[in-house]
Amino acid sequence: MGRNGPRHDAGREGRHVTIAHNPLRDPRDKRLPRVAGPCVLVLFGVTGDLSRKKLLPAIYDLANRGLLPPGFSLVGFARRAWEHEDFRQIAYDSVKQYARTPFREDVWRHLAEGIHFVPGEFSDPGAFEALAMALKELDQTRGTGGNYAFYLSIPPKFFPQVVEQLQSAGLADRSEGAWRRVVIEKPFGHDLASAIELNDTVHRVFPEESIFRIDHYLGKETVQNILALRFANEMFEPIWNRSYVDHVQITMAEDIGIGGRAGYYDGIGAARDVIQNHLLQLLALTAMEPPTSFSAEAVRAEKAKVLSAVRIPSDLSLATARGQYAAGWQGGVKVRGYLEEEGIPADSRTETYAAVKLEIGNRRWAGVPFYLRTGKRLSRRVTEVAVLFQRAPHLPFSETDTEELGQNALVIRVQPDEGITVRFGSKVPGSSMEVRDVNMDFAYGESFTESSPEAYERLLLDVLIGDPPLFPRQEEVELSWRILDPVVEHWSRQRRIDQYKSGGYGPDSADELMARDGRAWRRL
Repeated sequence: MGRNGPRHDAGREGRHVTIAHNPLRDPRDKRLPRVAGPCVLVLFGVTGDLSRKKLLPAIYDLANRGLLPPGFSLVGFARRAWEHEDFRQIAYDSVKQYARTPFREDVWRHLAEGIHFVPGEFSDPGAFEALAMALKELDQTRGTGGNYAFYLSIPPKFFPQVVEQLQSAGLADRSEGAWRRVVIEKPFGHDLASAIELNDTVHRVFPEESIFRIDHYLGKETVQNILALRFANEMFEPIWNRSYVDHVQITMAEDIGIGGRAGYYDGIGAARDVIQNHLLQLLALTAMEPPTSFSAEAVRAEKAKVLSAVRIPSDLSLATARGQYAAGWQGGVKVRGYLEEEGIPADSRTETYAAVKLEIGNRRWAGVPFYLRTGKRLSRRVTEVAVLFQRAPHLPFSETDTEELGQNALVIRVQPDEGITVRFGSKVPGSSMEVRDVNMDFAYGESFTESSPEAYERLLLDVLIGDPPLFPRQEEVELSWRILDPVVEHWSRQRRIDQYKSGGYGPDSADELMARDGRAWRRL
C-alpha cells in the first residue's frame, strides 16, 4: 500500500512479512521534515523573559533548520514606542544569546525581513485596528495568506481582554482557506471554576480546534519518548500493570528559588504551578492505555480516561505534604528562605514544596500508588518518572548475598540528563554468589547524533502546522483541577506549614508520607 499503509517485504525463504504503519512516527518520510505553510505569528508579551529566552530563539532555530516558509512573518505587540528596527534588535540579541543552533547571518537577514512591531495597549481598540492593517499588508507583501497565530505570552488576567479585542478587530474571523489560532500559556486558571470561566471566554471567540494550550513539558523529547518506550516495545507492556509494578514516583525538583517571580508565585504555590499541569500530564502519559493511533483525538482520549480515573485518598492529612524552603546553603552559597524573599509577606503560607499520593481506579492500576512531588531549593535539579517494580517473591540466595538488593526500577529522566535507566540485580564477579544492584543506562546525547530540539521549537511548529497531539484540551485541564482542588482546599484550612533547609530533600512530612506506606523517595 502507500506510505501510510502496511508494507509487504519479502522475508527469508520467500515469505512475505507485513509491516504495519507505526503510529508513533510522522506519516511523512523522515527525509521530508514537517514545514509550516505561509503564516504570521503575532507575539503578545514580547518584553517578557519567556519571549526573550525561549520563543524568539526557538523561532530562529526553526528558521535555521529550514522549517519555516520563506514568507514567514513575526509581529510583536507591546506597550512600547518602538519602531520595527527596535524589535528586530531585541530579537537579534535574544537569538545571539539563547539560540540552540549556530548563528548564520544569511538566515537571520531573511528572518529579520519579516519581523515587524505594532505598539499599543491591550485596552486600545485602535491598536488592534493597526494590527489588523499590518497583517493585511503582510498578506500582500509576504504572501502569508491570512493565516495568523496569536501567542498570548501575557499574564492570564489579560487573556479575556486580548481575545475580545481580536474579535472586535475581525482578526479571529477566518477567511476562506485561511486559519486563525490562539496560543495560551499556563496557568489555565487557578482552580476549576476559573479554568471553566477562562475557557468560556476564549471559546466565545475561537473554536476548540483553534485553541492551543501550551504545556512546554509535553514538547520535551524525553516526555514524548514515554509513548515510544511503552508502545513501540513489546517487552514493557506485559509488566506495565498492578501485577508487577509496586509504585510510581514522579518528581520535578529545582535547585533554584522563586527568583523575581514573587508577584506571580505567592498565592499560587508549587502544587498549582507544577503538579496541576506538568506532573499530572506525566502521570497520564505513564498510566494511559495504548491509543489506537498517534492522532490528537486518540491520545487525548486516553489521557482523559486515566485522569478521570484518578482517586485521591480520603485522608489528605496522610496523603499530602507541603513546605517552604528556609535559609540554607546551595552550591556553596548562602541563600535566603522563602519568607525572606523580596515581595513575599512574612506570614505567607504558600508552599514551595508539594507532594501528593494518588491512586488510579481502573483494572490496570488498582492498588498501585502514584507519588508526585515538586519543590524549589532542593539538592539538585531533576525531573523523572520512576516505575518501581515489586520484589521477587522468592530469592534462592542467602540473606547476606542480597542484603543491599533493592527494587527493580525503570527511570525515565526528563531533565537534565535526558535518557532512561533500568536498575536490576546482577552477580558480582568472584567465587561467591553476591548479588548487587546495577544500572543499564541509555542517554540521548550518546545514542543519537541529532541534537534534541527545545520544547518550544516543537510546540511552535505544531501550532503553525495545526498539529495538536501535544496540547492538552479543556477536558484534561478541568480533570486536573478536579484532582488538585481538594488538596489545595485541605491545605487552606491548615495554619502550619513545614520548613525545610535549602539544598536539602524537602520537609520531613514528605518522608513520613512515604514511610507510612513502607516506602521511601528516590534520592535526589
